[in-house]
Amino acid sequence: MMFSDTLFKVGPFNICVWNFVFLFLISIAAFVLRKLLARFLRRTLKSNNIHIEGRRETYFRLFTQSVYLLALYVAVYSFRFNNPEVTFNDFIKYNLVHIGALKLSLYNMILVVAIFIFARIFISLYKLYVGRKVQSSKNRNYDVAFVYVQIASYIIYVSAFLLSINVLGLDISLILTGSVGLLVGVGLGLQDVFKDTIAGIVLLLEGNIKVGDIVEINTDKTTLGKHPSSMFVAKILKISVRTTQIQTREGNIQIIPNSHLTQNKVENWSHSSRLSMFTIHVQVEYGSDTDLASKLLVQVAVKHPMVDAKETTFVRLSNFSESGIDLELVFWAKNSWEILNFKSDLRFEIDRRFREHDIRFAYPTRTIINKN
Repeated sequence: MMFSDTLFKVGPFNICVWNFVFLFLISIAAFVLRKLLARFLRRTLKSNNIHIEGRRETYFRLFTQSVYLLALYVAVYSFRFNNPEVTFNDFIKYNLVHIGALKLSLYNMILVVAIFIFARIFISLYKLYVGRKVQSSKNRNYDVAFVYVQIASYIIYVSAFLLSINVLGLDISLILTGSVGLLVGVGLGLQDVFKDTIAGIVLLLEGNIKVGDIVEINTDKTTLGKHPSSMFVAKILKISVRTTQIQTREGNIQIIPNSHLTQNKVENWSHSSRLSMFTIHVQVEYGSDTDLASKLLVQVAVKHPMVDAKETTFVRLSNFSESGIDLELVFWAKNSWEILNFKSDLRFEIDRRFREHDIRFAYPTRTIINKN
């Protein structure tokens, strides 16, 4: 059996062993040629002190990958080796598959591939455009840029898919009508995913909560960790389209759905004023020198480096309780992630200064009267 003998026929085209050999050699040659071209261009640009980055990198890849388009043309033309009477146009437009409205030819396949290639190129160019806009802006919000690119990618790929269906000769309206039931089922099954995705887009576009912010989250309607109170403080590490990564004060990393941040009460410490008012509660025994106790509390607070010296630090008597006199040290400090540690420092110093001046903390006491 000779290599030029026909193995099988595809419509009017004869296929022999040489056709497969040519396709294999052309594929290898295209791969090697692209590598050599890329290496040559990189060396040439480097010798001229031209750096390839950003948009130039995209152009560079497009230029080197154009070798595959040339290889495709040569591969199709190679079939004329044993089909001399068939033109290039006849070959690429011959319907390999023709079932009802579906027409699948090499021409259609090339168009579909070209549609998705150009979609990918457009997304890359749009990504470069958004990246340059973010770099030139004062507030470099890369998360918002990521959302814009993702939304554009979804729209472009869906448009490319619908256009590809039209190229293959299928009726888009019939496909959409026939898949209504399936889409409804998928929508019901993925409603939480859609809800979290929409919430993520809202978070990133509004900018009320950003990466690095310290937030206080209401846990009444969620299952976020085991916290004794309904509110707990966390740091925002990363905001994605569907989920948000947070760090608790215990050092634990949690990944929560974005809807927890949009549907529950969230207090953003970083988004509000630079300073916040904090309070430390102290209870002293009845008969203690409250003036001296107040003076010591203020002295302890103003000496701490994290307490703002420009704001007034004061002590107020909040209540005469059953066990003693309730005092509140009120001071202003930064909305810091380490505020609990700062309060601990102040409490240690308060305990030391009170012991020096013989001011005692109150504790519950009970008087037992024996009537016998």
